[in-house]
Amino acid sequence: MAESSRLGQSIDSFVDSSCSLTQQAASLDTITSLVKNGVLSVEGLVREMEMYLTTTDNIIRARGILLLGEVLACLVSKPLENATIHSLIGFFTDRLADWKCLRGALVGCLALMRRKLDAGMVTDTDAKAVAHSFLQNLQVQSLGQHDRKLCFELLECLLECYPDSVAPLGDELVYGICEAVDSEKDPQCLLLTFRIIEVLARLFPDQSGPLASFAGDLFEILGCYFPIHFTHPKAEDLGIKRDDLSEALMLAFSSTPFFEPFAIPLLLEKLSSSLPFAKVDSLKYLSSCTLKYGAERMLKHAGAIWLAIKDAIYNSIQEPALSFTSESLVGLGFQENEIAKEALTLLQRVIVQSDSLYLSLIVKDEDINMILNTITSYESYNDIYSQGRLKLHVVGRFLSISARSSIASCNRVFESFFPRLMEILGLPVKNLSADHSPIVSSLISKRLNFGALYLCIELLASYRDLTAGSKEIASKSISASETCYGMLQSYSNLLTEAFCSTLVTSPQDADIYFGVKGLQILATFPGYVSPMLISEFESILITLMSIITLHFKKTLLWKLSLKALVNIGSFIDEYHESEKVSSYMGVVVEKSISLVSLDDFTMPFPLKLEAISGIGASGLNYMLKIVRGLEEAIYTNLSEFYAHENMKSPEITIRLLECYSNKVLPWIHENGSFDEVLLRFPVNVWSQIESHVDFSIQVQEMELLDATMTAMRHAVAFCSVESQNKIIQKAYSILSSSTFFPLKEFTSLTIQFQLGGLQLARKIDNLSYRDEWILSLFASVVIAARPQTPIPNLKEILQLFMTTLLKGSVPAAQALGSIVNKLGKESNELKISSDCTLEEALETIFRTKLWSSHDNGALMKCSGTNNGSEMSFADSCLGVVNNNLPQIHAITGLSWIGKGLLLRGHEKLKDVTMIFLEFLLKNNKADAFPLKQNSLESSSERDLHPSVIKSAADAFHILMSDSEVCLNRKFHAVIRPLYKQRFFSTMMPILQPLIMKNDSSLSRSMLCRAFAHIISDTPLTPILSEAKKLIPIILDCLSMLNKDIQDKDILYSLLLVLSGILTDKNGQEAVIENVHHVINNLTKLIAYPHMMLVRETAIQCLVAMSELPHARIYPMRIQVLRAISNALNDPKRAIRQEAVRCRQAWASIASRSLHF
Repeated sequence: MAESSRLGQSIDSFVDSSCSLTQQAASLDTITSLVKNGVLSVEGLVREMEMYLTTTDNIIRARGILLLGEVLACLVSKPLENATIHSLIGFFTDRLADWKCLRGALVGCLALMRRKLDAGMVTDTDAKAVAHSFLQNLQVQSLGQHDRKLCFELLECLLECYPDSVAPLGDELVYGICEAVDSEKDPQCLLLTFRIIEVLARLFPDQSGPLASFAGDLFEILGCYFPIHFTHPKAEDLGIKRDDLSEALMLAFSSTPFFEPFAIPLLLEKLSSSLPFAKVDSLKYLSSCTLKYGAERMLKHAGAIWLAIKDAIYNSIQEPALSFTSESLVGLGFQENEIAKEALTLLQRVIVQSDSLYLSLIVKDEDINMILNTITSYESYNDIYSQGRLKLHVVGRFLSISARSSIASCNRVFESFFPRLMEILGLPVKNLSADHSPIVSSLISKRLNFGALYLCIELLASYRDLTAGSKEIASKSISASETCYGMLQSYSNLLTEAFCSTLVTSPQDADIYFGVKGLQILATFPGYVSPMLISEFESILITLMSIITLHFKKTLLWKLSLKALVNIGSFIDEYHESEKVSSYMGVVVEKSISLVSLDDFTMPFPLKLEAISGIGASGLNYMLKIVRGLEEAIYTNLSEFYAHENMKSPEITIRLLECYSNKVLPWIHENGSFDEVLLRFPVNVWSQIESHVDFSIQVQEMELLDATMTAMRHAVAFCSVESQNKIIQKAYSILSSSTFFPLKEFTSLTIQFQLGGLQLARKIDNLSYRDEWILSLFASVVIAARPQTPIPNLKEILQLFMTTLLKGSVPAAQALGSIVNKLGKESNELKISSDCTLEEALETIFRTKLWSSHDNGALMKCSGTNNGSEMSFADSCLGVVNNNLPQIHAITGLSWIGKGLLLRGHEKLKDVTMIFLEFLLKNNKADAFPLKQNSLESSSERDLHPSVIKSAADAFHILMSDSEVCLNRKFHAVIRPLYKQRFFSTMMPILQPLIMKNDSSLSRSMLCRAFAHIISDTPLTPILSEAKKLIPIILDCLSMLNKDIQDKDILYSLLLVLSGILTDKNGQEAVIENVHHVINNLTKLIAYPHMMLVRETAIQCLVAMSELPHARIYPMRIQVLRAISNALNDPKRAIRQEAVRCRQAWASIASRSLHF
């Protein structure tokens, strides 16, 4: 009873047109759920709605029929009895004649006809009745947009799902569709009409069918929509684009060959349109219609299409945009817009379809033959006038497209043009050296005709691409393409010699480019169709390698030759041509390896490395061999440096290491898992250090050490956990054998450990260069280790790193940060150590008594008390007042430790940041808020040196900035999402009152510096949410940081933040309240002398401010215009350009002309 009541209320709610759309939707959901859940059957629903479905009240009847249709649309997958479906479709079919209830009838018919077989479908008889009723009763174009759309959807469904049912309607169906789609303008409906015509063409393919009779009438309706001009979509049409409509219309055009007599003339006519998109569409449609209409029907249009293609290309190509140094150069570098590209696509389509016909047109074309006759008059590229270059380019594209269309086309083009080009080049008609004798050393001295050279290379490239594109075609092409293959086999020797001579005899870029390209093409024919012997292939490699080693001063020639060698190597590696790969390995790879091994300094070393890395990247096997060679060169140079202090060795070794780190290792990592290759370098470097007990060097080469550390980090980072474990064990064994590392005597955090720290601190003061290398490289290994890789005896390692960072070892500090970032919280976690948890490590770092200060500033170990209070890591930072350098080093170390904690989101970060704030407020006793009870009391009463306070402010830069050397994803850091945003939200409420209330100029400036570091490295979104609070502080910081040249970088970063605020709508609202102060600061920065980017960004900010409300900025216009007038004479052009733009923006808001 309750369900019956709900049903009645829902029906009444839907039928009542005064109810809101939301109420109607809820009623429909209720009724649908009752039927879906089996509470109510469809038959029962119809009985309940009988009164609404049959009433004479037009509105109620229409709403009732629509409700039934909508319910059925929601029940498409629910199985229904055939009798029920028959009864319902009959009802809705009859209702198609009731125009006042038409929408519901259409919805119901669609819902039933879209059903699948497993749920029960409408029978063919019923479908035919629906189609017949539709054609008899509906005048589609007299309906509204939504009803028309439903009509077209119903038509499409009939044609797609019930073709056998509607096909007998024949002429009646075609005529009805013509009448329905005629004059349709709505984009959504047009998509459906184009689809309907496409499906209709598939339904009636016969020459004697009804579509053939109505083809002219139907195309007359269809043709008026071409080209689609659709630029102002309404809100409901936003999902439809012009390209969608154009694509649908193109499919309709090409749906049946019966449209050929009408479509092709129309498309050819539209090629003369002044609208570029009309030309593009015409060419696209011609390509599509050519394939669908067939060669026989298109035969009579061949001449017109060929002329249309020529005109389209000649009239659309623009001036060259690319130089002969570009890898993407096509032809002679002319810009081919979309019209030209579509024309060339059409040319290829028609050649594939009717190759003999179109090739005859091309071979006999007067323009092409005239160009071939005229190129003999111009020897070089520079001799050819601009229009001649354009014509030469077009002919080259024609020949290239024609030759690569098919093997038969390629034969015909070669037969027609290749001998003629050889004659122009001055090569004999036949190569009398049939046995392919090696290339003679004496090259052709005569300069080759450029036009013939270019066209020859276009043909060679086309044949190569055609044979390389399909192995199936290529394997059959030796017999089928006797013309191409035979000609190349006869001329390959002389062509190679001619291309080589071009590199020697011509100084012009174009000749050099095509000479190298010719050699590359000849060397990259697949082996099964290659016209060259292996000796000729090797001669090309020798020629190119001689350029690499001897002609490095000819920049263009050198770079092109290197690219050619890389491409050749990649090609033969891809096609697995073992014989050529063997030659390449011997001639190119071995030679390039020898370049870095020899003591010959004639060739610049950077070019050697560029060559070897490029050649290695052309194939995996090449790279693996080159890696061996590079490593050997590195080991040799390092050994000489360790043993003999070869002063030339460091510079060479640094470049080798940089190449290994930046190019070789990333390539190996990206192209496969080669753990044994990655493992080899770190292990061998450690073995070398182990074998050289006494370093003979007397001067520390920091650049060499940095380069070695970088290579070590990258190699270790790419290794697996197992390989990293081997590296760490190897490094640890060498570290533990050093005299400065007291592993055996002291093993706990007891008094013994403290005494060990005393001995260690003394030993650290006297580290040898070898020991510093060991410490730094071990730190690099730790930095790059994965979280799962264990580190042995971590507590002693922590002690070592804490002691060495006070001596200024940044790698030790970074390693500490990496350890606390990756260390597991529990001892049973599979993390970076098995003998120490994160809590124990932090206890070691922050609570162990390690440092104190002596009156002379030397670091010494205290006995355990300092004025009665414990001394922690923080105390060490605050306590060393007589020596600024250890304090700075300690702060730097604490910064990296804090960064590791920040990235993982550890709560201990709060203590670290409070220590930094203690430093920033140390000289301002009134504002100081000690983190610990005795931290300030236990330290000296003297003020800290400004450099120490500055280092504390800069610690926030280390915390927030992205580091390239550690604590990033590349080195497997644990990074919590949104860590910068959280730190920003935590620190701003602390820093804001400190800055605003601080009276000490030094403390205030350093607080501003810390604030600037934080906000500069924070994403813009959280800054915008707090912009109103932050703007006054940002302005204060800008005014304080513009005085010292050392602050220029941070000033620029802060200015970028202000720029981001000004260019955001929400940020502009925050700026409005401080317009006067913002403009005052920006106008001062226009004359900032220390950095151009600061001046430029300040002017850009002023431009952005000109968009603020007129009433706010109008009073400031005079001040801005006066300030900007000075920037018009800035020595930097970029500043002057921005100043002009700014003056125009601000002058436009002035009510009168201003003169200065």
